[in-house]
Amino acid sequence: MSETPISFTNLPHELILEILISNRLNAIDLVNIELTSKVFGWGLYPPDFKSVADHAASRLCSMHPIFMGLSLNNQKRLVTRCNSNWKRVLRFLQSIVKSSKDNMQMKKTGRERKIVTNIRNRHVDYSCCSSMFGDLAQWPEARLRCVKLSRSERWRDFSFAAQVIQVSASENNAAFVMRSGEVLTCGKNYLFGCGHLETDLPIDSHKLVEALETIPCKQVATGLYSTVFLTREGHVYTVGGNTHGQLGHGDTMNRQEPTIVEQLKNIGPVVQISAGPQHVLALTEDGSVYSFGDGYDLCLGHGDSQDKLLPTAIQAFKTKGVHILRVCAGDRHVFACDSNGDVYTWGRGSKEDKPIPEVLVSLKNHLAIQVCATKMDTFVEVEGGLVYSFHELRSLYPNEMD
Repeated sequence: MSETPISFTNLPHELILEILISNRLNAIDLVNIELTSKVFGWGLYPPDFKSVADHAASRLCSMHPIFMGLSLNNQKRLVTRCNSNWKRVLRFLQSIVKSSKDNMQMKKTGRERKIVTNIRNRHVDYSCCSSMFGDLAQWPEARLRCVKLSRSERWRDFSFAAQVIQVSASENNAAFVMRSGEVLTCGKNYLFGCGHLETDLPIDSHKLVEALETIPCKQVATGLYSTVFLTREGHVYTVGGNTHGQLGHGDTMNRQEPTIVEQLKNIGPVVQISAGPQHVLALTEDGSVYSFGDGYDLCLGHGDSQDKLLPTAIQAFKTKGVHILRVCAGDRHVFACDSNGDVYTWGRGSKEDKPIPEVLVSLKNHLAIQVCATKMDTFVEVEGGLVYSFHELRSLYPNEMD
């Protein structure tokens, strides 16, 4: 006797739901499924959700590591910001993860340049430009400008490009994190800023930082005469010039070899670092931002211009329960993205200073994914792949980066 065929529409809702979440579909997949079949659309689903696909998106969000790391209040804020559209929430979370992958991050190099890197096929794609104003993007004349990517011919034969997973460069030094976790540096090496104890002479070709050879790293950040290293275990090491306490050891003594920042080790795992010329920001697992170093340009976010010799939590975020996901230090200003998709900025502006973090209202209608700040320019990537670049012009509008 032949078996009676069973239609997909006859399957229990929970079984359909398990099918949708079993392969970890992305948000776009769920939208397409919802549009192409009424089974996944406005059919059988709990009253709290708009569709079966929306219910699946909710379940995927509940299992997402970023969402799980948020407080209940911040989870509710994000869902409300997305108009209770769980597919949009999922898209935001997945975009954050995608942008954090080392070959998809926006970078900066030098005082008046920024770089968008895509390390693949032994090439480095980049985009760079500069402006004179518009760094804090808090005034009406700030304008977005879209810049086309171009390929760096100089890097075509970079022998180890295929093994590089993260890059940081200042006007003096450059650092490269390899897949192995090893770090190579080169540059002027003034005050031992490249991390090589045996010499403070310029290093023309990339050289292994031997002091960290057995300590795998996942990120580096270069300052004016210093370098910051973030290990895979979430510890921070610093080396080089320390005029303003930017090494985070409670003093202003230079360091000739990478030294662990004990205070950050005691606080908890650090998930991201960013360095300006002489100030550093460290983002911890709980979404807190710690800053230290030169406070003259208000980049530390504490409401004053005092230097901080030790990592100090930015209280403006803690008191409001803000969970930061990304932070980027420019020369004289800082940008950050939170779990709600909002962008914060603080520091020295060409027309107005911001001593403590403030929300960037001009992007309030967008969910920000990542930021890149340099001397006087800032890139902000929002959901959907649009990239904003702020300059001193008369309007603010989005263009998709080609």
